[in-house]
Amino acid sequence: MASALDPILEELAARRGRSSPFLVGVTGAVAVGKSTFAGQLAEALAPARVEVVGTDGFLFDNRTLEARGILGRKGFPESYDTSALARSLAAIRAGPADFPGYSHAIYDIDPALARRIEPPDVLIVEGLGLEAGAAAVGLDVLIYLDAREAHVEAWFTDRFIDLWRAAEADPSSFYRRFRAMDEARTRTFAGEVWRAVNLPNLHEHIAGARQLADIIVTKGPDHDIIDVAVGDRR
Repeated sequence: MASALDPILEELAARRGRSSPFLVGVTGAVAVGKSTFAGQLAEALAPARVEVVGTDGFLFDNRTLEARGILGRKGFPESYDTSALARSLAAIRAGPADFPGYSHAIYDIDPALARRIEPPDVLIVEGLGLEAGAAAVGLDVLIYLDAREAHVEAWFTDRFIDLWRAAEADPSSFYRRFRAMDEARTRTFAGEVWRAVNLPNLHEHIAGARQLADIIVTKGPDHDIIDVAVGDRR
């Protein structure tokens, strides 16, 4: 049965060389669905051995961001340790490599989520911090997920609400501090965060990766893939 991922799989197969691991980046706006897409792509690449890692693990921790006065700019390029990401990607080409982990619930680096990964056939690297393009961090291919801004804002708000709801039973959650607000106010607040932080980051930085991407995947309002465009950067 044909899948919306088929043209992406065909393009990846055409670009993949003989060496392993094949490093595939997935980026796009906050809440555009990078993690979900990466998981779906990993499943579709079976029986290849595939690992998925997130660039969020390479954010500076909150203490460092706060000391630098940029905690409110988490997700912007300066909040990532891009050199550390490049080192880990270079290391996994030669052998096992360490990848730090990030928790959205606590809104910080979580040492318990760190992983040591053996070189797979394909490593999918999803997240922000890839705005400089694939070559800047040592990826083989960069995929950009695109969608209308109104859709992404709605997805961001829905994700914020999910984390807000989960915080009711999780005292350690970063989102616990917002539980004093009702759902309507929380939705309004999420929209304010989107317009003040994530939308400027998209316009000023993230969207630049679209021009550098090897594959551009456009998503519809239900996260369905409605178009796949391929760049000539082989």
